[in-house]
Amino acid sequence: MQRRSWFSSALLVAAYVQTVSAAAPSGVGLPAGEWPQWRGPNRDAVSTETGLLQAWPDAGPKLAWKATGLGGGFASVAIADGRIFTMGDILPPSADAKTDAKGKKKSGPSTGQQYIFALSADDGKHLWRTPIGPSFEETGYHGSRCTPTVDGDRVYALGTNGDFLCCEAATGKVLWSKNFKTDFGGKMMSGWAYSESPLIDGDKVVVTPGGDEAGIVALDKLSGKEIWRSKLAVEGENGKDGAGYASLVISNGAGVKQYVTIVGRGCVGVDAETGKFLWSYNKIANPTANIPTPIVRDDYVFCTTGYGGGGAALLKLKKTADGVAADEVWYTGAKDFQNHHGGVVLLGDYLYCGNGHNKGFPICVEFLTGKTVWDGGRGEGSGSAAVVYADGQLYFRYQDGKVVLIEASPAGYKVNGTFQIPDCENPSWPHPVVAGGKLYLREQDNLFVYDVKK
Repeated sequence: MQRRSWFSSALLVAAYVQTVSAAAPSGVGLPAGEWPQWRGPNRDAVSTETGLLQAWPDAGPKLAWKATGLGGGFASVAIADGRIFTMGDILPPSADAKTDAKGKKKSGPSTGQQYIFALSADDGKHLWRTPIGPSFEETGYHGSRCTPTVDGDRVYALGTNGDFLCCEAATGKVLWSKNFKTDFGGKMMSGWAYSESPLIDGDKVVVTPGGDEAGIVALDKLSGKEIWRSKLAVEGENGKDGAGYASLVISNGAGVKQYVTIVGRGCVGVDAETGKFLWSYNKIANPTANIPTPIVRDDYVFCTTGYGGGGAALLKLKKTADGVAADEVWYTGAKDFQNHHGGVVLLGDYLYCGNGHNKGFPICVEFLTGKTVWDGGRGEGSGSAAVVYADGQLYFRYQDGKVVLIEASPAGYKVNGTFQIPDCENPSWPHPVVAGGKLYLREQDNLFVYDVKK
């Protein structure tokens, strides 16, 4: 980044803070400390918390409490009505011995059980657990992927084998269930199992089975009855057929309410009322795993994937005679800018994330142009970084378990604290959550909760 005088940098930061404050979601209607779904109330990894520490002591923030017994997996947490929800695999000792230190399966059949867990938000005490299918051990890294979604007195969760449950939030009692494979002919683009976190929109719960005739499906959230299914007519040869690893978001781009996600063939949008396929963008798709959740603002959609064959792009949606089209505003190849799976945060007119496949290099990019504003280089940790924003700061949680507090400003890369998650089993992937003055870090069998209030 070009050098600026102290005065001009100060003006930039002041103007930026005003822009972020105006652009940040309000969180209206949610009690303090609520984080009811994947990436927070608005699925954008932006917390509305204020009064948080702006710098950490050398040892990091104080540990408030720790919960154990959550099993293996990479699910993050949802928080609502005094409860914490997550998912994990409980394996018998004989099966657990067949995995190495990184969680990779050595040999042997699947013998464990995957669960939805509910904990007390006060101290982490276990309230209930409900089975949601077999543990995931077939290939690669074992364990849960989905972050549950809480809606009123119900919680929705997706097991790695495609088992989809609606449960009572208070008791864990199963109210209805579906299976993506048997009910919708669903399939994943590759073998790392279903990872989506369900989207609640009004009376619907919307998910992505990835079937040939049911790429995306809307169900009645109370009964599980099918409302519509959408066949995704994606154009382009990049990627593979099937669902990706992203989760749906809501866009009103071009004046049409639609659901946007990234599947095996790239980024897509479907009409929210009917499920009609509207548009697709294939250029960022790779054949291994398309993971990050898209970002939407006004008529724009930002999408990115890793694995070398991806990249990043900004699309602008426009109304057409028969629906909606997505025009490319800018595209960067994988060598210039791509996010592996830690997610991207949009603040004002700037994107922040870990750049590069399995690298997590901190970077700030101009939203409307794709121009790099600053590049933090290697950064403080290693491997991909999962990112969340709160009160002027970015929380980077690296694959090696290093957690870094970075000032969320286009003025430059500034680190305001670091610490190491204890008992870290590489890879340390679950996305961090900031809610109620606490920083929540799921680490396989453990949940660490830190006090980050001033």
